[in-house]
Amino acid sequence: MRGPLVVVGDTLLDRDVEGVVNRLCPDSPVPVLDETAAADRPGGAGLAAVFAAAAGAEVALVTALADDAGAARLSSLLTAAGVQVYGLPLAGATPEKVRLRARGRVLLRHDRGGVAGEPGPPGEAVLRLLAGASAVLVSDYGRGVARQPALRAALAATRAPVVWDPHPRGPVAVPGVRLVTPNEPEARELAKVPPGGSRLAVAARAGQGLRERWRAGAVVVTLGGDGALLCSAGATPLMVSAPVSAEGDTCGAGDRFASAAAVALAGGALVSEAVQAAVGAASAYVADGGVAAALPVPVRDCPPVLVGGGERIGAAAAGAVVAEVRAAGGTVVATGGCFDLLHAGHVATLQAARQLGDCLVVCLNSDTSVTGLKGPDRPVIPQGDRARLLAALSCVDAVVVFDEPTPHATLGWLRPDIWVKGGDYATGVGDGPGLPEGELLRRWGGDSVVVPYLDGRSTTDMIAAARGERRRTGPAGGARPEPAGSRPAHPTTEGAR
Repeated sequence: MRGPLVVVGDTLLDRDVEGVVNRLCPDSPVPVLDETAAADRPGGAGLAAVFAAAAGAEVALVTALADDAGAARLSSLLTAAGVQVYGLPLAGATPEKVRLRARGRVLLRHDRGGVAGEPGPPGEAVLRLLAGASAVLVSDYGRGVARQPALRAALAATRAPVVWDPHPRGPVAVPGVRLVTPNEPEARELAKVPPGGSRLAVAARAGQGLRERWRAGAVVVTLGGDGALLCSAGATPLMVSAPVSAEGDTCGAGDRFASAAAVALAGGALVSEAVQAAVGAASAYVADGGVAAALPVPVRDCPPVLVGGGERIGAAAAGAVVAEVRAAGGTVVATGGCFDLLHAGHVATLQAARQLGDCLVVCLNSDTSVTGLKGPDRPVIPQGDRARLLAALSCVDAVVVFDEPTPHATLGWLRPDIWVKGGDYATGVGDGPGLPEGELLRRWGGDSVVVPYLDGRSTTDMIAAARGERRRTGPAGGARPEPAGSRPAHPTTEGAR
């Protein structure tokens, strides 16, 4: 593949709540679900992207992310699954779908997030991404991303094969897409086909009618456990039967089908070959247990990365601050690190960062993250106390705690205008090779700024002094403190040792 597989569409946060039902509610004749476990996962276009990444493809997801805790969770899950997230601004809240389950069966689905917000326009990085893609999958869930005018123009202009997974509330596909993948009810509704005739005849009329109306290369109508019907120009429809027949949880089967077809086309397959691969993948997906069994372990088991503990701590606090500043046309600044044993050097860096914009969000390494980077003796101060100390500073507007080794998932959600580094990488604005976050910032047009340390301040030296350890000695045998701004073992901790 010459470039990544790019998935474009609406992403939702899906949550499965498992429990047991042993009684009825005393004030209403409804079952009471006692929760025993819960699992978050990306839904919508995010789920299709995860499936493609699990198949070994390099995957970039262009989606809309709100300024709230749900979007922060999605960014973490997608990054853990190996998906590169290109976030568009999203007004409103992250859509969430919560399924309440007992003994493997869904009792109720609770949707929240309200009316779909308006996605913001893509940046230059997204337009370049689409132009250089090996294939594009548009996973439309009817919430507005597929309607975005600049995105539609880029989709129409790309030379990559485009797979369009439509939604009845979504827009028509751009002309010239290689393959449209509606399920049976969607095809009938979108093509306005009246009932009458056999199931295959109705599916064929719907597929051919939709192909002609949308000027698509081909339309494949998925038929559940029976397989799929491929409708191409001037040809008798091709019936691809499912290799296995299985009953089970079909949630996500359409995303599995579309992602498998896109992966196959990205590898150079013919449309008929891609459809056969997709039918096999979707059939195996249902037979193997559906979404709970299909997602890779890091996505299912990734722990929540955000903590509360104060009005200025956590994703909700950070999202509220960022949303307010953006609504006023202000500049969002972020910095990050461990901030173990907060000292004057840290404060100077934070004050300098805050002066660069209208709010400062600190991305704080969790205890797990610090231990992984610095060893079992760190951190000295637990994350809750470190977060509270930072939030107490007048120059800090919000603190977000993350568990990963790097803040990339958090930055992909926050999308700051300026990312501040402390240390000896360089001076001034830029995203040269010494700045590991530079490529990430280019996705939304952000800049990196380096600010100097205060000379002679070092958390490592403070810890050594407190423990009575001898400091490193110089050539003449005298005490030699660690140079201010010396580069630590991992760039995440730069400026915040």
